[in-house]
Amino acid sequence: MWNPFKKNTNNGDDTQKMGMLGRIAIRKLEKMNPKEREKMMQDAFKPENKDKMLAVMDQMRASGQITEEQYNQAKQRLGL
Repeated sequence: MWNPFKKNTNNGDDTQKMGMLGRIAIRKLEKMNPKEREKMMQDAFKPENKDKMLAVMDQMRASGQITEEQYNQAKQRLGL
């Protein structure tokens, strides 16, 4: 029988942790053709956008939303 109060044990499904807009964005990204996706990624990694990403990550680190290790790992992955 289905129990609405039972905790979800799906550890592999991270989309459950996202909000509605995050899930919509992921679906739209998955449906994009590779050329569009590459163009969008190039736009996202322009120098002015990198500065904005760094500022947000610094703010998240200061507020305790992410750890120092997560901050450094994200910077490495973004090539910053």
